[in-house]
Amino acid sequence: MFKHNRILAAVLLTSLQLLPVAANAAALRIVATTPDLAAVAKAVAGDLGRVVSMALHTQDPHYVDARPSLALDLAKADVLLIQGLELEAGWLPVLLKGSRNGDIQAGGQGSIDCSAFVDLLDIPTAKLERSQGDVHPGGNPHYNFDPRRMRQVALGMAERLAAIDAANAAAYRQNAKTFAAELDRRIPAWAARLSGLRGKQVVVYHKSFAYLADWLSFDASLTLEPKPGIPPSANRVAAILQTMQSKPPLAILQEAWYPSRIGEIVSQKTGVPLLLLSGASNFVGGQSYVEHIDAVVRQLEQTLQPDKAKAAP
Repeated sequence: MFKHNRILAAVLLTSLQLLPVAANAAALRIVATTPDLAAVAKAVAGDLGRVVSMALHTQDPHYVDARPSLALDLAKADVLLIQGLELEAGWLPVLLKGSRNGDIQAGGQGSIDCSAFVDLLDIPTAKLERSQGDVHPGGNPHYNFDPRRMRQVALGMAERLAAIDAANAAAYRQNAKTFAAELDRRIPAWAARLSGLRGKQVVVYHKSFAYLADWLSFDASLTLEPKPGIPPSANRVAAILQTMQSKPPLAILQEAWYPSRIGEIVSQKTGVPLLLLSGASNFVGGQSYVEHIDAVVRQLEQTLQPDKAKAAP
């Protein structure tokens, strides 16, 4: 009798030890095209999702190598999160086709275009031509730099995950509300720390900072690129230098994945600081979206308002 009870107890203990593995095996397999979407998905899904980012935080999301391993991730995915607005148009379609996963193809239940949750900027009103450069017909896709819009993404994402995995709908919604509440607490403080940017001119390399400028109310209309996706020529640099002499900007901003040589030359000739910002969360390294934006705010504060940054606690 006692031997039977010991055997039964051992079986029960083994079963309980296997429960976390079984639960993890049932987790949603979520693939995000960008690290910021992956970071938000991790916050929304929590332990209910296994999240993979296709792009690294060091990669320009316009140009990601279409590696076979990424197609394999897509083949296994329950959910695909895309930034949309043709940001991934140069590399994602071939990987999607190779994945042979109908659930995450455009229009499939598992395909989530996160730009649908966002108030968009820079939507062209005139007919587009290739001569205009890499212009996105649906609007500017770089909304990840605005925490207010990524708050919208989190809430919209939760609703879509709830529809896909109804049994855990309440958890997704609660996680998204917790994430949104954290942003609600942080956003006013971040904006206050960068209040000195309001109304100021900033030179940017690419039109990546439209949403950051919209949030913090600075002018990011002057770009080193003559047209989106077209590298600056010597004539373009000369024109930028002339403009900067008549109206000196506060700084030159660009994401760290773009070549820094032109920005360094302009900075050396004008004395205007060049700030290389991380373009996305270091998701693979465990950085959350909130931590990424906090790091961006700290970089801006230290570079553009050094005295205020020194006085900050």
